[in-house]
Amino acid sequence: MVALTVKDHAVPHLSTIPVNAGETVQLFVREYRKNGGPQPPPILMLHGRSVPAVAGFDLVIPGPGGSDIRYSWAQQLAQHGFDVFLMDLQGSGRTPRPVPMDQPCNANPAQQESVLVPNPLSAKCAPPYGSQLGNSESEQAEVDTVVKFIKAQTGTTGPIDFVGWSAGALVMGPYTLQHPDNVKSLFLLAPIFPPDGRWSGNAANPFGRPAEAATLPMSTPAVLFGFPMHVASKTGFKIGWDKEQASPLQREPDMGDIVWDAMMANDSLGSTWGPVSSGVAEGVLRYRNTYWWGWNNHTVPLKDATGKYILGDRVPVMIVYGDMDRTANTPPSPPLPAILTFSVPALYKAIPGPKKLMFELADAGHSMVWERPARVVHHMSMQWFDKHRVEDQTSGSFYRDDDGLLTPLD
Repeated sequence: MVALTVKDHAVPHLSTIPVNAGETVQLFVREYRKNGGPQPPPILMLHGRSVPAVAGFDLVIPGPGGSDIRYSWAQQLAQHGFDVFLMDLQGSGRTPRPVPMDQPCNANPAQQESVLVPNPLSAKCAPPYGSQLGNSESEQAEVDTVVKFIKAQTGTTGPIDFVGWSAGALVMGPYTLQHPDNVKSLFLLAPIFPPDGRWSGNAANPFGRPAEAATLPMSTPAVLFGFPMHVASKTGFKIGWDKEQASPLQREPDMGDIVWDAMMANDSLGSTWGPVSSGVAEGVLRYRNTYWWGWNNHTVPLKDATGKYILGDRVPVMIVYGDMDRTANTPPSPPLPAILTFSVPALYKAIPGPKKLMFELADAGHSMVWERPARVVHHMSMQWFDKHRVEDQTSGSFYRDDDGLLTPLD
């Protein structure tokens, strides 16, 4: 393997989230590229709702024969010849968290008793900051700041490739619809897509036209949006992941503990919260509560000013998800609100242009970045970013079994 250069950047950004609007914050961005040679093409990777970018895209564990980057998607892409950037939004990972996230009472009240009591809370309490933390506009603004940084850093004048995992699609998808000149292609892993989700950020009329102005901060209905952060326990994380495990062969032994430790390494405060065992806190996963809109069956087919479809035409789209994924594909029952009903195939269907590919991978869940099928994802992404062709296919939807056999999907 060729040696890689790694740099951690602090990218200045003028915040637009209500709690610290107008303040300059430092967005964490990690960069990988090969040593020497000409400037390689850049790729931007964005995390989902809860998992920090480094833990999700740059997990390094020992492997046979010194192969210690098996689960680092970022390093694999850099080895293949790309300049790879992974970023943390405000409220996640190594980007400094806004002050309300340092107060345990600002956690989702429904999660406090099961996750935080008795440490660091002695009893359930109402959030003193009664609003969600971020929103679609603020998160897209943070992505735009990093896109501009990447272009300045690399001298790139044209569009760049995007990778979005899970709820990263809720940010990168609408961003692409508004800034198609900045996006060369989209690679979406297990994308969250609500076919009947909100059009706009108008709390009084969330299904209105996309151009409607948003009134922020919004905290209604309070049961859903009246707090700035979620928290998750190690036990809850492992139980949720286990539900999407088809067999013991889907992932390596002790991966739950390895991944949890990697996530805790990105949060010096959250790692001191939660249940205490033998005098040591287990830690909790702290992540932002965001109000998203603009990603649904009505917005995905939008055209540009010339009448050309943006997704699947101006911007090619590649989608990969696991057949065990029950996070990006919500079960049909019990009935869920429209904004919480997700479907990956519905996203593929909604994309109108011909430049789209979708693969359903056998024995893979929502967290396949840490499962054995991760190597398939790495391989497919390299093919996609090279030529927008994967497994000799340029369009269509397919099921890929463990032996690599492709079967067309309806």
